[in-house]
Amino acid sequence: MGCVTSRLRTFPGRDDPFILSSETTFSVSEVEALFELFKSISRSVIDDELISKEEFQLAIFNNRAKENLFSSRIFDLFDVKGRGAIDFGDFVRALDVFHPYTSQEVKIDFSFRLYDLDNSGFIERHEVKEMINAILCESEIKLSDDMVETIIEKTFLDADPNQDGKIDKFEWEKFVSKNMSLLKIMTLPYLTDITTSFPSFVFNTKLDDDIVL
Repeated sequence: MGCVTSRLRTFPGRDDPFILSSETTFSVSEVEALFELFKSISRSVIDDELISKEEFQLAIFNNRAKENLFSSRIFDLFDVKGRGAIDFGDFVRALDVFHPYTSQEVKIDFSFRLYDLDNSGFIERHEVKEMINAILCESEIKLSDDMVETIIEKTFLDADPNQDGKIDKFEWEKFVSKNMSLLKIMTLPYLTDITTSFPSFVFNTKLDDDIVL
């Protein structure tokens, strides 16, 4: 019986694809395909085998011209080591959150951290407003200030039952479980069909009519 080999094993210091596969939804072959994508992104500005924020915005959001709170926040959550750059292991583990087969619990947890901008353990009104405006800007959608305030007001009426002006993780979980369309942004369908020619992709940040946030 033949042995299974991996091209990534020949790179010292790099995360083992078999370990990454065991920790994520991806198969070993998909991890190796993601490595081809990672190499392409990490070389787009500086060839240093790391993805900078500029390279991330260019590849993931197709936007290099301006920094946006939404894309910046996604990058910060991908950058689990907090060093201002994403290595290959970070990249695969973070993308796993957006896999269609990843559990709703994981996606809900990630989305809570996405909106909790100051890492206080709560989502507050100003954070929701900042994130909505950032998503609207990224999507090139224009809404009046009154409309944005209406969205925020409806969100807190539904998600903050004790009306203390902040949403804790338990309240967020209940809110999202009743508004599953909120998790649409947490899923990238492309991740179910990865090949070595897997292209760069763009997050769909468009707000649907039935999405509260």
